[in-house]
Amino acid sequence: MTTPLVEMDGDEMTRILWKMIKEELILPYVDLKTEYYDLGLKKRDETDDRITVEAAHAALRLGVAVKCATITPNADRVREYGLKQMWKSPNGTIRAIMDGTVFRCPIVVRGIEPNVRTWKKPITIARHAYGDIYKNTEIVVPGPGKAELVFTGADGTQIRELIQEMDGPGILQGWHNLDRSIESFARSCFEYALDAGQDIWFASKDTISKKYDARFREIFERIFREEYEERFEKAKIRYFYTLIDDAVARVMKSEGGFIWACKNYDGDVMSDMLSSAFGSLAMMTSVLVNPDGKYEYEAAHGTVQRHYYRYLKGEETSTNSVATIFAWSGALKKRAQLDGLKDLERYADALGHATLRTIEEGEMTGDLALITSLASVRKCTSSEFIAAVRKRLEEELNGI
Repeated sequence: MTTPLVEMDGDEMTRILWKMIKEELILPYVDLKTEYYDLGLKKRDETDDRITVEAAHAALRLGVAVKCATITPNADRVREYGLKQMWKSPNGTIRAIMDGTVFRCPIVVRGIEPNVRTWKKPITIARHAYGDIYKNTEIVVPGPGKAELVFTGADGTQIRELIQEMDGPGILQGWHNLDRSIESFARSCFEYALDAGQDIWFASKDTISKKYDARFREIFERIFREEYEERFEKAKIRYFYTLIDDAVARVMKSEGGFIWACKNYDGDVMSDMLSSAFGSLAMMTSVLVNPDGKYEYEAAHGTVQRHYYRYLKGEETSTNSVATIFAWSGALKKRAQLDGLKDLERYADALGHATLRTIEEGEMTGDLALITSLASVRKCTSSEFIAAVRKRLEEELNGI
């Protein structure tokens, strides 16, 4: 390697897997260079979450990052870890700084068939990476009163709308987004569709959200018409908008092989649904692509808390590390492509191929062993699966 990756460590069982993957699958083969940031919850609390901001800016500076799963604390986590406050989602913070779009695609492997019988090809979720609930402001209302939405312009003029005459205690939440971020989201989606040669759908709820969601639809349609319509016609692919209700119905009856663009929270939920229906939350790639061509690769699932508590008791776990392995292989491959390192690119391809071969040849973690169509399989512990991948990685590399 010549240029370092930004390495963002995480929490709980995924942090354990992170260490195993580095020690068994990367360090023996790669002269690994990283700029390390510990985004474990304790370190974020120690630094008042400044470390998350520093990591995001490092990703912009170096161009490629790889991130472990992290905890977004709720009230229970505040008590468990003795936190100063309920810190916001680190992913939300990073995405707000980097901007762009998160592309998530199921990892398809022989022996793990989708639960939806019509699906023949992967479906890619294009998730807006800025705003909405992830940069919200919330108020717990103590009693009766008037709730208003107020915007004060730079010149002092105000726009004011009544939200609700509250007749008792309740809750309020405010969202926002930016035209420039929605525009970069649209362009990222259209460029990705052209590169993949696939149709792209955009779905929201503009029948109900007549200004917020409607703004997304208007911007997508304007940019498509002005900048992409002719290119799509030449590529023989199409873009269309539909209500998210209709999109869900269409997705379930489709054969796959398209890109589904969603607002931030919609993309979060729908990518979890797709990954589960294709096999497992741990069987999905996830990469944030910002408008300037900066990349952050991650595992799209959580920190596997239940397995971590078992690990702390000294018990064996069978935790699926595939998405985390693919985050590393994706980041290393992108670093190799940007720096012109053919050997590193071949290694990254070999790592991904070895991981899929391990499953297809009947060695897999418990979540996959429960749903596989293969006749005879070996259920591996967390460490056994990584060791099995290493064995096939050696074979792949010896064949290069």
